[in-house]
This record gives sequence, C-alpha cells and structure tokens, in this order.
Amino acid sequence: MSKTIRIGTRDSELALWQANIVKKLLEEAGHKTELVPVKSTGDLVLDKPLYELGITGIFTRTLDIAMLNHDIDIAVHSLKDVPTVLPKGIIQAAVLKRGNVNDTLVFKDNEEFLSAKEALIATGSLRRKAQWLNRYPTHTITDLRGNVNSRLQKLEDNEDWNGAIFAAAGIGRIGIRPEEAINLDWMIPAPAQGAIMITALDEDEFIKDACATLNHEETEICTTIEREFLNKLEGGCTAPIGALAYIKDEEINFKGVLLSEDGSKRIDVTRVKKLGEHTDMAQFCADFVIERGGKRLMDNIKHSNKKINVFSTKRLTDDQRLLFHEKIVAKSEDFIKISLNRIHPRFLKNEIENVVITSKNAVESLTTNYSAIELQFKNIYCVGRRTKRLVENKIGKVKHSEKNAKKLAEYLVEHIDGTEVTYFCSDIRLDALPTILNENNIKVNEVEAYQTKYDGHKVEDSVESVMFYSPSTVESFTRKNKNKDTIAFCIGETTAKEARQYFKDVRVAKVPTVESVIELVNLHYV
Repeated sequence: MSKTIRIGTRDSELALWQANIVKKLLEEAGHKTELVPVKSTGDLVLDKPLYELGITGIFTRTLDIAMLNHDIDIAVHSLKDVPTVLPKGIIQAAVLKRGNVNDTLVFKDNEEFLSAKEALIATGSLRRKAQWLNRYPTHTITDLRGNVNSRLQKLEDNEDWNGAIFAAAGIGRIGIRPEEAINLDWMIPAPAQGAIMITALDEDEFIKDACATLNHEETEICTTIEREFLNKLEGGCTAPIGALAYIKDEEINFKGVLLSEDGSKRIDVTRVKKLGEHTDMAQFCADFVIERGGKRLMDNIKHSNKKINVFSTKRLTDDQRLLFHEKIVAKSEDFIKISLNRIHPRFLKNEIENVVITSKNAVESLTTNYSAIELQFKNIYCVGRRTKRLVENKIGKVKHSEKNAKKLAEYLVEHIDGTEVTYFCSDIRLDALPTILNENNIKVNEVEAYQTKYDGHKVEDSVESVMFYSPSTVESFTRKNKNKDTIAFCIGETTAKEARQYFKDVRVAKVPTVESVIELVNLHYV
C-alpha cells in the first residue's frame, strides 16, 4: 500500500472534479494518491469545432502518452471522449456509476424560440447539431468550444444566441446548472455520456486491482454496448452517432441513431434483450443501421473532411455517388438552372409533321403544359437514349434518335418527310442542327420550351477533374474557373467540342449517360 497512485487528468474544472472523485474513492480504499493535471489538445485548440480537427481521442491523447511514458499511473476521462479502440498497452480499468445521461439546453429568458421559425443555437458537437436540425430544420447552429464555464459565459455574452446545448452531467457535477435549463429527453446522447472511466497500463497488476474495486458493473455493461455500436459503425467523436442502453427488469433496452451532418437524414434502431443474452446486441443494431443506408451516410461523413478532387456540374443522386472509386472525393452541384416556359397554344393547334427534341427539359416543358393527347406529333426525332425513353413514356413513339444534334441533323437531311421541322429548344442552344438543316433548305421553326441559366461559381483549388454534361455546363463552369490543366470528362462529343476551347485534356464517355462519365473518371483514378 506504500505506492502513491499518480492520477492523470485534464486541468479543466470538470476534469479535475472527476479526478478528485476517483482520488477520494481510492483514498477511501486505503491508497495514497496525487493529481497530475495535463493540458490536452482538445483544450488548447479553440478556433475550430471538434469534428473539424479531424482526429478522434483529442482529449485523451496527451494522457495516453503520459501513461505510456510512465509519468502517470492512471488517467480519468469522460468515457464519451475516449476512442473505442485504446492504444496498445492501455486498458479500461474501471467505469464509475453513471450520472445524468441527458443533453441539456441552457436558454435565455424563455423557451418561446422553440416554436419560432428562426433561432440561433450554439454547440460544438456534430451529434447535437444534427439532432437539433433534424427536429428544428429552419434553426441555425453556431459553433461553441471551450470548457463548460467558458461556454456558459459565451452564451451570456452573445445577445443573438437563443441557447446552447451542454451535457447535463457536466454542468450538474460542478454545480453551475442555470435555472434556465431543460433536459432534452428526445435527444439521444453520445455513447457512454455521463460515465467516468479510468484507464491504466495492462502490465500494472497493482493498479488494475486497485481500480477494479471502483467498477460499476451495470454502467460497464451499458456503456460497452453503446461503444461497441459506435465502433461497428466506424465512428469516432467526429460522427453524428447517438446511443443509449439501460437495464430495467433484467432486460437491456437500447436505442441508437446515425444522422447526416445537416440532420436531413436519420436512421434509428431500438432493441430489447434479456440481461445475459445481449452479447450480439451492438452488432445487430449496427448492422440494422448500415443496411438501411448507414454505410452511405458514414462514407459521406468520412469524405466530407477530405479534399475534393472531382467536381460534377450536375447534382448526382446517392446511387450515382456510390459508383465512384474510393480514391475519389466528389462534389456535385447544378451549374445550370432550368426554367420551363409556358408554350403558347398557337404552336400546337394543328398536327405537327416533324418535331425535334434534343433534351429531357424540352419533354418536361411540353408535358407540363399539355397532355399527350394534345401533343399531335406525327414524326418525333430526338437526341440521346434517355430523352428518347422519356418521350416514348410521356408523348409517343420516336421515329429516330441519334447521339448528338449534329448527327441527327445529318440524318434528317437524308431521310425527313417534308421540308420543315419544329424544334423545341432552350434559349441557349448550339447552332449545329438549325444551321445544317437551313443550309439544306429545311425550314426550322424554333419554339423556346425552357430557359437555361448559368449558375456556376469558383470551385475548390483541390479539384483536379470536372464532369460536364452539356456545352452549357462547360460555359457556366469556365465563366468562374480558368484552370486549363483541369481534366474535362464529357458526356458526349458535342460537350467535348465546347470543352476543348478551355481545357488541354478532354475525355469523352463511351455512352452518353452520367454513369458512363463516372466510369470514365474511375478509370483515371484506379
């Protein structure tokens, strides 16, 4: 009993409170102790949210190093801050009886803002942010870092903040919970929230035995399930994952959640198992979440902190994003905005012998304005397989289609019935088709079915490749971006022709589909 147990802790008020609880318990068991405060990176870097620092274990790493260097014998942590996989040689020696598991909203004056469309809430936790926005999607979240005391002070100092979210255990333990505070029982806490954990070196039997007497078995069982769930989802403290297990009537009740960073997507899981039959509970619940879109959400979260190297000038679907090679971090936005026009009835009062449609937008404009019965088209000619499919689904049979407008014009010169076509197009369109037809004495009646508006912006400097789907997307992109060394991946030859005016390396998909362009991008990054 002569050995003095050196207790490593962070030097914040809450961390010292927790360390002193462990100190008191060990001394009551007859051990000599001393506190060794250590400042962590998590306390020092205050200008970025936790999740933007890009590493897990930010509050534990300094103490881990001190322990491996034999500067301390044990370390005291908030268990929710500890990575699910401990460094080699370090073990979980004990978990104390759990405190309040809830998150708490501290507010100013009153709670009326909860029913308002706009409110400003402060938190540095991605999990709290995502769950709040899931419940209150029109509210705004602002970052809040620092220790508990400094965060409360920031809430008081910022007049435009309506409230801030804290761990109930944290503000309760050091006795600074304001009266203007409510527990958020609808918010699923962080795995192991409210629990204090002690780590020690696996090789130190004396320390392990000393700590074992402090362990609370029920808390250990519940927090282990929560942390295993977190581990199976491959999330550290940088992912919006919540989990809570509790024991009631000899049964373990579990609920977990995974959200997108903005809270717009949410996957929940609940499960109840008899105590002693719960060994697969975390795995089952994690698999349940993963199978319902969790893998996609986690991949998006992982990539969100990596530099973007591929940019798509058309917004991609979730299924399309999953097709990218693992080396690719892609971002997609619509660089072209489409506005459908109201087509005047005078253009459609009589049957039209020859109709040309070169895009799905023209189809949408026609079918938005009129029913298929009202669209009396004798011969329909179009560009692209997907445009053809849409025409035949919504209007009628397509007589002939080609890969691009130039090839369609050349076909019409040889095979058209009559000497006139009606071309439903955009206010911005290529000259190839009308020029070729006019040169061959085929009259082109142009009807503006929709408007194309450029909506591009400067992309990240890390972007190496850009995906283009029409000449207009090239034009929109190059208005704001001038790097000729960027690789241009194009959906077809017409788009590629426009791209060659601005880029040295232009590549064309085998088939004019988004998926084919993605395949082309993947080949470059394999």
